[in-house]
Amino acid sequence: MGESGSLLTSLDCRACCGQFDPTRPTGVCPTCGHTLFATYDLARLDPRTWRARVIERPATLWRYRELLPVMRTESIVTLGEGFSPILPLAEAPAAPGVRLLLKDDGVAPTGSFKARGMAVAVSRAHELGLRELFVPSAGNAGVALSAYGARAGIRVRIYLPEQTAASVQEMCRRYGAGVRAVPGTIREAGVVARESEKGRGSFDMSTLREPYRVEGKKTMGLEIYEQSPEGGMPDAILYPTGGGTGLVGMYKAFGELRSVGLLERFPRLYAVQPEGCAPVVRALRDGEPRVTPWEHPTTLAPGLLVPAPFASERILEAVRETHGGGVEVTDRQMVEAMAELAAVHGVSASPEGAAPYAALGALAGDGRIRPGETVLLYNTGSGLSFSLDELRASLARSAEGRAA
Repeated sequence: MGESGSLLTSLDCRACCGQFDPTRPTGVCPTCGHTLFATYDLARLDPRTWRARVIERPATLWRYRELLPVMRTESIVTLGEGFSPILPLAEAPAAPGVRLLLKDDGVAPTGSFKARGMAVAVSRAHELGLRELFVPSAGNAGVALSAYGARAGIRVRIYLPEQTAASVQEMCRRYGAGVRAVPGTIREAGVVARESEKGRGSFDMSTLREPYRVEGKKTMGLEIYEQSPEGGMPDAILYPTGGGTGLVGMYKAFGELRSVGLLERFPRLYAVQPEGCAPVVRALRDGEPRVTPWEHPTTLAPGLLVPAPFASERILEAVRETHGGGVEVTDRQMVEAMAELAAVHGVSASPEGAAPYAALGALAGDGRIRPGETVLLYNTGSGLSFSLDELRASLARSAEGRAA
């Protein structure tokens, strides 16, 4: 027990260039309300020595502790998260000649990649002495916060869209969290959450409204780098995009690796969204600096039902600066991708996690991914809680409703 070796120095705002003390609990920038990012003294990191040390450490995301914000090892709240496998996949008919890899965060604690962000954010909250946390969530983030809050002994409240599966609400309650169902999408849940929590002394753990969940998501990029052969990073990464923290986190990781001389070329980042809720894809297509809220959002993938992601400027930056792009998929394509990933590749994926596989045809068809390239699909969550029969029945009911 003792010092972690973290090189954290400050919290920085990219919008107003403000710099803030990381030893105080801080959400968004106190000056302008934009996202704050953790900054590290990278000049103190010797890349070769660091790499050698990392390899010898346990296979969790905490192996990267110099580039994580928790200052003391006893503050770490962990369920063994991180270092999920990268699996080679057989060639897909939709993308002939493309070498496919899949990083499987469906094996993470609580069943999704949300464990990464919440492990780091709750650990830092625990270190800073916070005692009550809340989050609006489409499901997985709420489950993750509930689990890590229980692990840390911190009181947690979760605000969920009322259509959230009963099993998700029950799981949050099983971990001891307070749960409130809110009519509408995660956007409305966020409004109700922030209004309800005023004056309670609680801390908002919403996506990109606090500085440390993105640090946990950053480990996705650090792991992809470490798990890739020397000089063999993927040419492209396809990522299902709701709140977009994963894209921002991976881009931040690649930037830090480049700053210390470990990485030259970034993989192209592609945001995959459902056609019924694709504000990021639309903003990319239209050349907009930020997203505009998606009207009448609809999709059977709850984690992608985010009509207006916060700090969308940072999401768009991550995609544009890596020369990536956006692509829409249908709900039906996601369901069939779930089925194919399971039956052909042995991978259990949620609708969100299957979205990158569903996008292969569109990206290969217009030449954005090409034969001979290596493409990594990011499976963000397990499909074990989803029934293909029920999803197909839901698609059929939707089709009947449109035809009526």
